[in-house]
Amino acid sequence: MDKSIRLALGIGFATVALSLGVSAHAKDAKDISVAVIPKVAVPFFDDCNKGAQTSADKLGVKYQWVVPQNTRGSTQVQIIEDLISKHVDGIAISVNEPKSVESVMKRAAQSGIKVLTYDSDSPKSGRSMYIGTNNEAAGATMAETMGKALGGTGEVAIVTGQLGAVNLNERIAGIKKGLAKYPGIKIVETQGTDDDLAKGVSVVETTLRAHPQLKGIFGVSQVGGPAVSKVLNTKEFGAMKGKLEVLAFDDLPDTLKALKDGSIQGIMVQRPVTMGSLAVDHLVAQIQGTDTSPPKDIDTGVTVVTKDNVGTYTK
Repeated sequence: MDKSIRLALGIGFATVALSLGVSAHAKDAKDISVAVIPKVAVPFFDDCNKGAQTSADKLGVKYQWVVPQNTRGSTQVQIIEDLISKHVDGIAISVNEPKSVESVMKRAAQSGIKVLTYDSDSPKSGRSMYIGTNNEAAGATMAETMGKALGGTGEVAIVTGQLGAVNLNERIAGIKKGLAKYPGIKIVETQGTDDDLAKGVSVVETTLRAHPQLKGIFGVSQVGGPAVSKVLNTKEFGAMKGKLEVLAFDDLPDTLKALKDGSIQGIMVQRPVTMGSLAVDHLVAQIQGTDTSPPKDIDTGVTVVTKDNVGTYTK
């Protein structure tokens, strides 16, 4: 066969193969299944589920909301392994323990599943993108709010959730950087609650007893605000209500109630509905190949909610 003919045939076969490959990967929406995994069952993630479900319905894809029964990293590993065996097309996860899921998330991606993170990241997992709060920036905003409220001086404590959670540690790093301009403010405690309210109450009580001169508390996970509020509404600590500057994360019903009764002075409100919605949107776009630009992380931002704007903010 003439060399030029062989070359032409080769190009023709390559073109056909390429076109077949593209069509094979362009799945119809009704054949696409995506799964979204929260950290644990708390109201914040109910909002994420609401946004994700709305987008899934709008796009016409199959949707699963898979809730871990605890915050152990091994539990999320088991969930992802199960989703791999079920051959889902996409997974979005808010990560409890970043290191523990790295291997299984990479395995999911290698098997052809699109994987991204939202709310809480695992940067070395091979995920395509992160959608959520720029947590360090949010922490810095929290620090500036506290610094101004305390006039630049006083002892403060940090009440966090899971000690290994990337998003919470980024918030703490932002707080520390933000407080650098307020050398008169000293962080005297950083305590974890594992996002358990009862443990949070105990941690706050212990902290207030150990530091009677405390001027402020940063609640960097969703449990912090409600825990502080419960403690400040007891007989032992009631005198501190309104005098202790309390800043919290996430607008849970108990946190909003505490804002209105004066137990909390400010809430860093994230945009969980937006996180869930964008997570599904981007998974489907990646699965269908319609998102041709390289995936980039998306900062969904925060709003500082006080008594002044509690009736007007959106998420």
